[in-house]
Amino acid sequence: MAGPDAEMAAFGEAAPYLRKSEKERIEAQNKPFDAKTSVFVVHAKESYVKGKIESKDAGKVTVKTEGGETLTVKEDQIFSMNPPKYDKIEDMAMMTHLHEPAVLYNLKERYAAWMIYTYSGLFCVTVNPYKWLPVYNPEVVLAYRGKKRQEAPPHIFSISDNAYQFMLTDRENQSILITGESGAGKTVNTKRVIQYFATIAASGDKKKEEQTSGKMQGTLEDQIISANPLLEAFGNAKTVRNDNSSRFGKFIRIHFGATGKLASADIETYLLEKSRVTFQLKAERSYHIFYQIMSNKKPELIDMLLITTNPYDFHYVSQGEVTVPSIDDQEELMATDSAIDILGFSADEKTAIYKLTGAVMHYGNLKFKQKQREEQAEPDGTEVADKAAYLTGLNSAEFLKALCYPRVKVGNEFVTKGQNVTQVNNSVGALAKAMFEKMFLWMVIRINQQLDTKQPRQYFIGVLDIAGFEIFDFNSFEQLCINFTNEKLQQFFNHHMFVLEQEEYKKEGIEWEFIDFGMDLAACIELIEK
Repeated sequence: MAGPDAEMAAFGEAAPYLRKSEKERIEAQNKPFDAKTSVFVVHAKESYVKGKIESKDAGKVTVKTEGGETLTVKEDQIFSMNPPKYDKIEDMAMMTHLHEPAVLYNLKERYAAWMIYTYSGLFCVTVNPYKWLPVYNPEVVLAYRGKKRQEAPPHIFSISDNAYQFMLTDRENQSILITGESGAGKTVNTKRVIQYFATIAASGDKKKEEQTSGKMQGTLEDQIISANPLLEAFGNAKTVRNDNSSRFGKFIRIHFGATGKLASADIETYLLEKSRVTFQLKAERSYHIFYQIMSNKKPELIDMLLITTNPYDFHYVSQGEVTVPSIDDQEELMATDSAIDILGFSADEKTAIYKLTGAVMHYGNLKFKQKQREEQAEPDGTEVADKAAYLTGLNSAEFLKALCYPRVKVGNEFVTKGQNVTQVNNSVGALAKAMFEKMFLWMVIRINQQLDTKQPRQYFIGVLDIAGFEIFDFNSFEQLCINFTNEKLQQFFNHHMFVLEQEEYKKEGIEWEFIDFGMDLAACIELIEK
């Protein structure tokens, strides 16, 4: 049988998750449908429900809903339904009636059939399935190779392959922007884009010469993919809405040679949320790495860092939750640990990474007390400071002295100033945050050195994955910056979409009034920017 179903055979077990079957298509075309009476109607609880018009009278419409309710609404509260052949349509721009309920129902009905990718004009909309689907299998990657967008079902691989083909034919760099609220699946889709390029453009030399120092190292493809678990361990955390929320933004550039082979890669990161190192809200957790280390999967780490396996022994990491049902910290520790090896860090560097992470935990337990009759703090016991100093390679007495009596440069000389307990505690917090952030940024620099193969590179495809939009009871300054960035990106999307459409209209000589929907967000953006 050489129908559309046969064409989908190449996608293997993913086929039913990507496109509706021929049988379903034929059934939809033969369904009875009355275009005049079939509508969506505004509903107090459900936003919109499907219904049939029973009567119209003086600007009011009476509708009987599918659920059997009878509603009387204003005329502007009903929306025409599309014929059944448009059910679960792959590109919503093709709908006859394009409005909010039609879009929502289309996404909902596709999602109910586990079709998570849908086109909306220039964009690919994805709805997070919160479960594993076979739509990323190796045969799916092959099935999208070299296909034009209209020739295959909607998928992040199709967007990726198109970017790759455009790069080769237009000889221009490309960018893929991935946006959405926290927990929408941005990072997972970013990983899929990288997986796609790593598979189709593999550099060929699968066997990277083992380095003489005996370091374990992977191929460039493995290294690009391994950068993720490492950065996630130190830059992702549980938030209210998402158990594995990226608390930093990243722009990954994948560089290709003139023939389209993978040449090298680099990562740029933006704004790590460092306030999380010393404080978490009730339903949240600090960065995964702390809990991975305390999971006791590698007991030698507990000894080396002079810590315990109980997060509640460490104030900085136990103000919110300490375990997350969906995360196996022991398993994740092994993934982080092997990513450090694959990315070519030396044994000493690896030890240093763990030691600095342990030191941050000890910092939260440093205790100070007020001297009698003085506005001056002094150490309340030195046991914790000894551990923290040992892990950071400092002298414990000098470390405490620097915290209680910091030296400040005035003119050409240094002056020692006193600090009270609150000031010292603030200094400790600032030190912990700065140390964690500097270590994170250093890891990114080291990863980039590793991913820069020095091979000739001609073009790149960039993938932008920024932290998601989120509203907390208590928003940090970092979250304001994240939400602002998302707002700017949305403005860019709207502007880009409508300006490109307008160009198209001009070419075809269609008369129309230009509205730039990108400007809808201008007031909010200017408030923050100016």
